[in-house]
Amino acid sequence: MSEPADTSRLHVAGAAPYHVLIGTNLHAEVVGMLGDSVQRVAFLYAADLGELAQPLLEALVAEYDVLALGLPEGEQAKSAAIAADCWDALGESGFTRSDAVVTFGGGATTDLGGFVAATWLRGVRVVHVPTTLLGMVDAAVGGKTGINTGAGKNLVGSFHEPAGVVCDLATLATLPRPELVSGMGEVIKCGFIADPEILTLVEKDPEAALDPAGPVLRELVERSIQVKIDVVTADLKETVATTDSAGWPGREVLNYGHTMAHAIERAESYSMRHGDAVAIGCVFVAELARLAGRLDDATADRHAATFGSVGLPTGYAGASYDDLHAGMKVDKKARGNTLRFVVLDGLAEPAILAGPSDELLRAAYDAMVGRA
Repeated sequence: MSEPADTSRLHVAGAAPYHVLIGTNLHAEVVGMLGDSVQRVAFLYAADLGELAQPLLEALVAEYDVLALGLPEGEQAKSAAIAADCWDALGESGFTRSDAVVTFGGGATTDLGGFVAATWLRGVRVVHVPTTLLGMVDAAVGGKTGINTGAGKNLVGSFHEPAGVVCDLATLATLPRPELVSGMGEVIKCGFIADPEILTLVEKDPEAALDPAGPVLRELVERSIQVKIDVVTADLKETVATTDSAGWPGREVLNYGHTMAHAIERAESYSMRHGDAVAIGCVFVAELARLAGRLDDATADRHAATFGSVGLPTGYAGASYDDLHAGMKVDKKARGNTLRFVVLDGLAEPAILAGPSDELLRAAYDAMVGRA
């Protein structure tokens, strides 16, 4: 069966190459990505999406023995307890190394489902079907999987590339507007770190950028995914990260804004949408780079203007400096007691700022509070 005519196919190169398909009515493509050797499929889906998941579930049931496992909503799914429940279910159903996992849901479902696939029998095949804008442009591509702990977000995880990713744009029309807006946090981030045309498209018509049936959002999805593909193809496991301001930061560039974002999410007990936290984090780190003499005023100011244009928050006053500083110290980019931030030296010129002074951090924090 040939794929629908409106389908875009993006290639992810590497040791285990795969494709990301973008279009509509792509259920049959999931089956093709799983391959002929698979007999059992664990269908891990966000339980609140049961009705939306039904067509894909029926397509899988027609071909395989399917174990359907509904997951809790959002970040609640990303726990060791939920992962253990999934492992127990796979064991009871006799899943072998030749069987597979299919995820259906947002970024949290993808992270948890990918982690289960990565750890069951040290790794089984997985296909991701992200249903949110955030999942499409961030979690589903690149092979990062993970769960949260009390110490922080995504501190336990593994690299496990999927056999394929299917982005059905029709699911975006089912999203509540706040979820769609939140996904734009990762989209706009990609514009600042690598593809300024993304910023131009958003700034030209923010409402068109949020129209799930329109051509602008589709182009934003494709451009954002291509940014991530380009980065992870060059540095899948963050092995080329620099320790100072010299050189390209490698895959860490995708964590632009995330050092503060993860600290905020932790302070909010993971109740804040990830894209909202990323928007705040990007504006914070742009201010930090400006204060450090690394980033020009126009580009720094553009952060708050562009994120704000689609309704994303640009400030935060819900936690003390000391609490957020403690959260940032457990960030995966930290080295020992040294905080490291991905910053911009100019538009689409990412670099590392290592060990900024407490004075600079407090000044950037004060600016963040002032925008809340």
